[in-house]
Amino acid sequence: MKLLNRSALSVRPTQHFVDWINALEPTMGDDDIALDDVERESTVYLIPEMDTPEALAGFVRERYLEILETELRAWEEDERQWPEAIDWPLFQRFLQVEHSYLAIDLDDEAALEISEVDDSLLMDVDQD
Repeated sequence: MKLLNRSALSVRPTQHFVDWINALEPTMGDDDIALDDVERESTVYLIPEMDTPEALAGFVRERYLEILETELRAWEEDERQWPEAIDWPLFQRFLQVEHSYLAIDLDDEAALEISEVDDSLLMDVDQD
């Protein structure tokens, strides 16, 4: 076990986000994606260690656009299909954020690897 010098944000979609996903490709009835289907697919973002709620709030407010765009891109690459206003109110409406003070790596076998996030990586993860 290794303690990482990071905190973590777990980001999950809200019903508003799911409604947007379903509007991308309208389906009939039971083919719609439900909130339960996507809640299990939260994204974890490692962030600098945050020890106060004020520091966390400031960091999230500073980086919300990157997080929101990453979450939207995971579902739709074509930015023309995204909501018109990509802003703080949309972030608050579309995403739930949970903070964890500690990040611990339980994998004693594999070393941590660092890769830049790009569209192809997001789409590979989404298709698994």
